Amino acid sequence: MTTRRQFHLHSLATAGALLGLPLTGFAQASDFPSRPIRVIVPFAAGGGPDLLARKMAVKLAEVLGKGGVVVENVVGAGGILAAQNVARMPPDGYSILMGASSHITQKAMQPGVKFDPLKDFSFVTRTAFSPSMLVVHADSPFKTVEDLVAEARKNPGKFNYASGGIGSAAHLAGAAMVLQAQIDAVHVPYKGSVEIVPSILSNTTHFAFPIASTAIPHVQAGKVRALAVTSAQRMAGFPNVPTLVEVFKTPDLALDAWFGLWAPAGTPPQVVDLLFKAVAKTYEDPALRADAEAAGSIVALSRSPEEFRSFIESETLKFNQLVKAARLGVSN
Repeated sequence: MTTRRQFHLHSLATAGALLGLPLTGFAQASDFPSRPIRVIVPFAAGGGPDLLARKMAVKLAEVLGKGGVVVENVVGAGGILAAQNVARMPPDGYSILMGASSHITQKAMQPGVKFDPLKDFSFVTRTAFSPSMLVVHADSPFKTVEDLVAEARKNPGKFNYASGGIGSAAHLAGAAMVLQAQIDAVHVPYKGSVEIVPSILSNTTHFAFPIASTAIPHVQAGKVRALAVTSAQRMAGFPNVPTLVEVFKTPDLALDAWFGLWAPAGTPPQVVDLLFKAVAKTYEDPALRADAEAAGSIVALSRSPEEFRSFIESETLKFNQLVKAARLGVSN
C-alpha cells in the first residue's frame, strides 16, 4: 500500500519535473484557455476545502497566464448536485469539478445518483489528502473518545452526529466509528460542511467528523474540542490528539478524505494534460503548500492523469467493499 509520505514524494517529483518551465509556456501550448475556467466546488463558501480551492485558483490563473479561473460553489446533496452539473457540461476544459472521495462513497451508497465517477469524468490530478477530526463542543464533558463512547452506550439512540451530507467524509467517518464502537447514534446530514460546527455549538448534535481543514480553525479558537483524528498517524500540529486507529486498535478506521480535479468525460487529452501540468506548476508555490498543510491537508499530486484514474478505480473498489461491510446506505 502506498503511504501518505510516498504520495507526498510523488507530488514533489511531479512538480520537480516541471521546474524551469516559464509561465508563458502554458499559454503558448494551445489556444486554451481563451476564457475563464470554472472550478465547481461542492462545498459551501467559507469552509476549509472552499478556501483552499480559492487560493489554488488564484495561483492557477497566474500559471495559465490568460483566461482566468473562477470558483463557483454548487452545494447540495453532499456534493451530488455539483457532480451531476459538471458531468453534463461541454467537455472542453472550461468546467472542472473539485472531485472528492465523498463522490465515490455517495455513488457506492446511492447507486441511483445521476452520475458515474468512472464513466462521466476525465481525471486531471489528485491535489490533497485530509483526515477528519472527531470534535465535540468545547464545554462538553467528554474529554476522550472513550468518554463519549461510554456515555453513548448508556443512552442508545439519544446521541447524534452531524455531517455535510449523505456519503460525505464526515458521514463515512462517523458511521465507521459508530459501527466499530457498537453504539446506537443517529446521523444528521446537513446541506454543507460549514453547518457541522454550528450544529455542535448549538448543541443540536453531540459529535461530528468534519475534515481537518474545516475543524482546525474552530479547534484553535477554542470553540470545539478535538478527541481524535482519522489519519493513520497523529497530525503534526496536534501531537496530543490520538488517532481512531490507536483508540480502537484497528487500521479500518484510518480514513482520509482526498480531493482532485475532474473534467467532463470526453475532454480532449491535450487539454487534460495542459491542466495537469498547470496544476503541478501551481503547487510548486511554497506558500500554497504551506496554506494547505496548515489547514491539515497534505498536498499529494498525481504522477499523471492515468495514475489518477487508476487511483479512482482502486478507491471505488475499496469504498464499495466498505459500504457493503458496514451496511451503509441512504437510510443510515
